[in-house]
Amino acid sequence: MSAPPHLSVVIPVYNEEGLLRGSVLELEDKLRRFGWTYELLLCENGSRDRTVELGRELEAEHPQVRMLSIGNPNYGLAMKQGILEARGTFVICDEIDLLDTEFYARAMALLERSDTDLVVGSKAMVGSNDQRPLFRRAATRVYNGLLRAVCRFPGTDTHGLKAFRRAALLETARRCVLDRDVFASEFVIRAHREGKRVVEIPFAVREKRPPSIRLFKRVPHVIRSVAKLAISVRQD
Repeated sequence: MSAPPHLSVVIPVYNEEGLLRGSVLELEDKLRRFGWTYELLLCENGSRDRTVELGRELEAEHPQVRMLSIGNPNYGLAMKQGILEARGTFVICDEIDLLDTEFYARAMALLERSDTDLVVGSKAMVGSNDQRPLFRRAATRVYNGLLRAVCRFPGTDTHGLKAFRRAALLETARRCVLDRDVFASEFVIRAHREGKRVVEIPFAVREKRPPSIRLFKRVPHVIRSVAKLAISVRQD
């Protein structure tokens, strides 16, 4: 087996046949400019289009691309699998419709030059530039307020981009018990509660297309999951 790369980029994908190839090629072009060794983990979850086929093609054509598939529409489980499968010294969790390499540069500078364990890109802190529709920005504020109230979350966002030292956060990811929409929140909240060195930085959100799952369909599950999360993190 080849030496582990400097960076693993974990990207959950679901019904992304229209974006996948172009986005991966664009990201690879940008990553080459940094000079890091890297791998791209495409973590497919339950797609009904040609996402799996296109991902396999990219894996065959590009040595840095790895295609993973859990077969079920479960964003959080796909992200967790990617984190557990990652081989890099550092890991970045990104979104196929964002691919914000400006965040990569700022986050990696913190991780490489300080004792920071986890960098969270916040859509809600001062200095951020959230260009999503108003109702989605409002939903983020409500959700984060709920996390602060019931889980004692000390930050401003859990669902932004994340970069971290794999060795410091691997077991944190393994201990997470929730999936789907709430895995990312549990991961960040557990990192805080475990005393990891967590830093938030603002970033710009410029999505290339509307979300693949409607916001209002997610609400009942998210509310139940936050209640489970509050119980889980307080028991540990």
